[in-house]
Amino acid sequence: MTENLVSLAVDVADHVAEVTLLGPGKGNAMGPDFWRELPQVFTALDRDPEVRAVVLTGSGKHFSYGLDLPAMMPAWGGMLGGDSLAGPRARFLDQIRGLQDAVTSIAACRKPVVAAVSGWCVGGGVDVIAAADIRLASAEAKFSVREVKVAIVADLGSLQRLSGIIGEGHLRELALTGKDIDSARAERIGLVNEVFADQESVLAAARALAAEIAANPPLVVQGTKDVLGLERERRVADGLRYVAAWNSAFLPSKDLGEAVQAFLERREPGFTGE
Repeated sequence: MTENLVSLAVDVADHVAEVTLLGPGKGNAMGPDFWRELPQVFTALDRDPEVRAVVLTGSGKHFSYGLDLPAMMPAWGGMLGGDSLAGPRARFLDQIRGLQDAVTSIAACRKPVVAAVSGWCVGGGVDVIAAADIRLASAEAKFSVREVKVAIVADLGSLQRLSGIIGEGHLRELALTGKDIDSARAERIGLVNEVFADQESVLAAARALAAEIAANPPLVVQGTKDVLGLERERRVADGLRYVAAWNSAFLPSKDLGEAVQAFLERREPGFTGE
C-alpha cells in the first residue's frame, strides 16, 4: 500500500494510521497522482485489520490549496470545449465520478478518520475533510469553499456533506460567496470540533483522539460509524450523481476558461455569464 506513493505518505503504529498529503503541487495541491492514490490508500486502510483509526493531515504549512487546476486541465481540455458533443461530455462525467469516488473512499472507510488541519484548506481540501469523521484545526487555519470563484459548481462532496456538519445557512453563505473563514469561525459553526494553538498541537491532539478511538472495541467502532453514516451517505450519493450530471452539461464555459487564464496570469477574472 505504501510503496511507490507520490502524493501521500502512510505510517501505521499502535493501530493508528497517519496519512499525510505531500503534493507534489504547491500547498499539497491535488493533482492526478492524488486522485489516483487516495482511494487506493483508504481502501487498503479499510481492509487492514491492524488499523483501527486514521489521522489525515498535510505536510508543510498547509493542509491543501485544493484542486491543482493546471495539472488537471491537460486531461480535461478536450472534454471542456464549448462545442463538445455527447462523447466528450460523457467522458468528463466519468472523470467527475472518479474524483467523487476518491473522496467518498474516506467516508466509506470503516475506520474513523480524524482530520488535522493547519494553514489553508481550500476547495478540494474542504471536500476531503468533510468526508472525515472529526475535524480539528490549528489557530492559523483558514477554510474556503472557493469553487464558485473559479466558475465551478463544487462537485466532490462539500455541498452534500457540509449541510449536516455546519447547517444550510452557513453552507450557502460559504458556497455562494467563496469567502475565506478563519479557525475561530470554523469552530463556531461546527466545521471543526476544536482549535489548537499551532500545527504541532493540533497534530498531537488528532493523534491522541485517534488513539482513544483505537482503544475501543474495533467492530463496535466500525458499526457505530456505519450506523451514523447510513442516512447521510444515501443523501450524499444522490447529490453527487446530480451535480456530476449538472457539471458535465454546464461546466464548459467562457467563464471557466477566464478563471483558469486569470489564475495562470495572477490577475482578477472578469466573468460574463457565458
